[in-house]
Amino acid sequence: MSEQKISFIKGGHGDIAVHDWSRDRPRFLALLVHGYGEHLGRYQYVARTLAAQGARVFGPDHLGHGLSQGERVLIEDYDAVVDDVRRVVEHFQQLHPDVPLVVIGHSMGGMIATRYAQRYREGIRALVLSGPLIGERTLISDLLDLPAIPNEPLDTATLSRDPAVCEAYQADPLVWHGPFKRPTLRAMQQILAKINAGPGFGTLPTLWIHGDDDRLVLMAESQSAIDRLKGSDFDAMINPGGRHESFNETNKDQILKRVTDFIERVLG
Repeated sequence: MSEQKISFIKGGHGDIAVHDWSRDRPRFLALLVHGYGEHLGRYQYVARTLAAQGARVFGPDHLGHGLSQGERVLIEDYDAVVDDVRRVVEHFQQLHPDVPLVVIGHSMGGMIATRYAQRYREGIRALVLSGPLIGERTLISDLLDLPAIPNEPLDTATLSRDPAVCEAYQADPLVWHGPFKRPTLRAMQQILAKINAGPGFGTLPTLWIHGDDDRLVLMAESQSAIDRLKGSDFDAMINPGGRHESFNETNKDQILKRVTDFIERVLG
């Protein structure tokens, strides 16, 4: 596996940074879809784990995130973000036609990945959702209903039981450390309504991972949407004591082993 490379494509509203852990003849393509306020550079360990399984791993920094253009964390239409993800996927599928695609989304990225699967299910071999920001209502999207958006810094202890993860997040200049923006919250409410309206996942193999001590995206909120959308090939891993970032948890190797075992089963 070569080292991570970063290039740029034209997105719907500006240049989008694309991270690529290249491989000449991959067994499968692994699309990583990152969460709110962060960037794909935080997924090095996940990418290396998947690459060791034979994947070509890739994904964008979303509009207004990481190295991509756009006002920071301002997203006014999440289907337009899905369009950007689609542009990235089509690029790699042209390089590797007929190679199966696995989509892995975390938090807000789980919401985007869910919507991507609803729109492009036939082109996906497997879907992995980590702490996905989905549900009929969520504590985060309900911030829009407040007269003033709280301007309090994120309690990094809610991310992981590993203090090093929390410290690195706090020190990362590419991570957004400010408040939510109303248009972004409004767009979240709109895309959640679309997701809840379906369609469901049908026969798409799906793995849902959630920490039962996730205080950012409550497990019960995601569960309500999962129960509505899950299809005939569904698996779940509830991580006891786990916080929001399952892939950065103290037992991340156990969690990623579950992911790679799931992919192995689906690929056959």
